Amino acid sequence: MTSCKITMAVDGLDAARTLTGALTDLIEPAPDALTLFEAEAGWVVEGYYPDLPDIEELARRLGAVLPFPVPRIVETAVPDENWVAVSQAALPPVTAGRFTVYGSHDRGLVPRGPNTLLIDAGEAFGTAHHATTQGCLIALDRLTRRRRFARVLDLGCGSGVLAIAAARALPRALIEASDNDPQAIAVAGTNARVNGVAGRIRLRIADGLPRGRTRESRYDLILANILADPLVELAPGMARALAAGGVAVLSGLLVRQAAAVAAAYRSHGLVLASHRRQAGWSTLTLVRRRSAGRSPSDPSTLSA
Repeated sequence: MTSCKITMAVDGLDAARTLTGALTDLIEPAPDALTLFEAEAGWVVEGYYPDLPDIEELARRLGAVLPFPVPRIVETAVPDENWVAVSQAALPPVTAGRFTVYGSHDRGLVPRGPNTLLIDAGEAFGTAHHATTQGCLIALDRLTRRRRFARVLDLGCGSGVLAIAAARALPRALIEASDNDPQAIAVAGTNARVNGVAGRIRLRIADGLPRGRTRESRYDLILANILADPLVELAPGMARALAAGGVAVLSGLLVRQAAAVAAAYRSHGLVLASHRRQAGWSTLTLVRRRSAGRSPSDPSTLSA
């Protein structure tokens, strides 16, 4: 159980989100839970750990990835409590594109509708407070306003938030969601049921891309909010799994990593259509070439 807490204060919400992203995605060990809130001195980030991390080593690792000076790290002992649940109960609703994502603690406060998603992440990643999840939701919103996708994959689905959003935006699509963590699949299944789309999403435990795709069953949209290195490794398989003209939305990477990831996909026939930057993180939208004679930036590749 969690027994200690580190606290850091930064100026601005974007800096706080960048800091939380670095703690959860780029540095081991990741905290059991994180809270983020505004205070008089700025924005405060709290990380809860079962054992106190080496503060000097943590500061060194943060210094290697943060685009701003490492804030002072204050350590505190905390009572034995389920800080994952406590931290998520403090998270407010998030709006990204047409979607509003909220937790069960805000049930009754957020008007229900086709674009409101009730997501309790539990031990899985994906509350929509991270800039990478927001970037993917915004990309999904924009893409589905311009095109109907028939086969969709949420790769590394975590809480299932992207698959559920896709099910709401694309009521006729076949949607798959995969993760290599059985706990994440369990959480995603619960969230799919709560949001009334359990029958629309096929969940599977998979390390990387699900196998067994044929030319006729390739995806025309893949959402992958993971990390830069796995994204680069998956580039050949992603290209094979996408139909001609298919779209890949990639996130979980820092802005400085975007060029390398885009280059890996370009070498396999996917060309960058858009690059969204938010709080130090990138979301890339790439299109698989239809043919040598048509540019992926041709509007027909992104329209219905």
